[in-house]
Amino acid sequence: MTELRLILGDQLNPEHSWFKHPADHIVYVMLELQQETQYVLHHAQKIIAIFAAMREFARQLQQQGHRVRYVKLGDPSNRGSLTDNLDALIAHYQAKKFCWQLPDEWRLDQQLKSWAATCAVNSSVVDSEHFFCERHAVSDFFGQRKTWRMEHFYHQIRRREGVLMRSDGTPEGGEWNYDAENRKPWKGEPAPPDDRRPVRDHAELWNTLTELKVPSFGEPNAGHFRWPLDRKEALALFERFVRNDLRHFGQWQDAMHTDSWHLFHSLISFALNTKMLSPREVVARVQTAWQNGEVPLASAEGFIRQVIGWREYVRGVYWAKMPEYRDNNFFEHQRPLPAWFWNADTKMNCMAQTIGQSLEQAYAHHIQRLMIVGNFALLAGLSPAEVHAWYLGIYIDAFEWVELPNTLGMSQFTDGGLLASKPYVSGAAYINRMSNYCAKCQYNPRERSGESACPFNALYWHFFIQHQSMLAHNPRLSMVYHQIKKFSPQEHEEIIQRAQLLLIEIEKL
Repeated sequence: MTELRLILGDQLNPEHSWFKHPADHIVYVMLELQQETQYVLHHAQKIIAIFAAMREFARQLQQQGHRVRYVKLGDPSNRGSLTDNLDALIAHYQAKKFCWQLPDEWRLDQQLKSWAATCAVNSSVVDSEHFFCERHAVSDFFGQRKTWRMEHFYHQIRRREGVLMRSDGTPEGGEWNYDAENRKPWKGEPAPPDDRRPVRDHAELWNTLTELKVPSFGEPNAGHFRWPLDRKEALALFERFVRNDLRHFGQWQDAMHTDSWHLFHSLISFALNTKMLSPREVVARVQTAWQNGEVPLASAEGFIRQVIGWREYVRGVYWAKMPEYRDNNFFEHQRPLPAWFWNADTKMNCMAQTIGQSLEQAYAHHIQRLMIVGNFALLAGLSPAEVHAWYLGIYIDAFEWVELPNTLGMSQFTDGGLLASKPYVSGAAYINRMSNYCAKCQYNPRERSGESACPFNALYWHFFIQHQSMLAHNPRLSMVYHQIKKFSPQEHEEIIQRAQLLLIEIEKL
């Protein structure tokens, strides 16, 4: 009795219990799908990475004695869609059972559920065995509260898992987080690490994708590909990070600099989100590094908070609020993305650097995404749906369950404050403090109005003036509105006029 088991492109976990013992009656199905290349415009490196990693995973499964049916994008037997391929394969193998792992994206979850309900064979679903929490752990924790805060959930997970906790139930060091120690700009010391990622040649795969007219954007870098594509490569990259860079990560995790696009970040997010690495092993290794005195507590806690705090939290928000969450638009912003989002051709150096890096590397770290690109998008009133699609497509680690809540909730405040306590926006002062971008920019970060003034400044004050009725009651914004009251009528008018002109001429910024 043949059983088919589906492995999706972000389920490349060789440690899953499925793979403990090969069995002749089980056929693992892996599909390169046209539907997955077209639901959003993807960065070329993202497409290469997922397909190359899938192929390597299939090869390793076969090497271990498992039966694998791998259908490439250009194979004549490929039907294009997920369910059409499954129907054909069930008929081909005369399968009596079908099983899949829980998808992490709502659209695939719905597609498989709907198909399985009418499928002619017995079907079942198993857990992906990846996350710390079940899908609905966050919604169960917060219940009917109007606002959800990651910090509260983070404390609960650390207590439950015993991560960085004392025996008396208090956090190591006496504090739950060390943000105050982790906000330093980088001035050139210590020296940033070289790019330690593996190198592979995927020119042949890229040529095939080009011949098949797979849509994409960004630099493919196919002949000198740098992202880890199997568990061994991912583990090696992570171990080098822990041994060499984690000690510096905490202090400079928010820093941005033109001399190093990655600074002290781990670059394991693609491997983690495709499940080559487990969040449990990542957290355990970082905690051990701290216990052994290899890294300071602030660095260990800052890294762990990203994994068991934000990562688990936004996943819970996603599953609690989809599909309605993707249509939220608290400020009713509708402005299209400027054309320079696709080519980085803007005079704003911070945007040119961050978008240019994203196009070249398919990566930007969390502050570049939140406080440069996301900051501008919110201040300029760009369409949240377009911003979401851009983020989902451009970043190699962007899968909807993690990207959508971060982009729409954290960055664009489309939920009106469910996920984040206030809009995460700033003027040029923050960017100037945390980066060297402003030093070589034609705009002046210290000016609010006038042709040479940084656009972030006028747009910042205009945003809060424009949305005063919606935001003035927020206690975290009291200082902002206190400052606005101090503006003279002339200053107020100059800000409005400057911002309106910037928005009219947004393509020329």
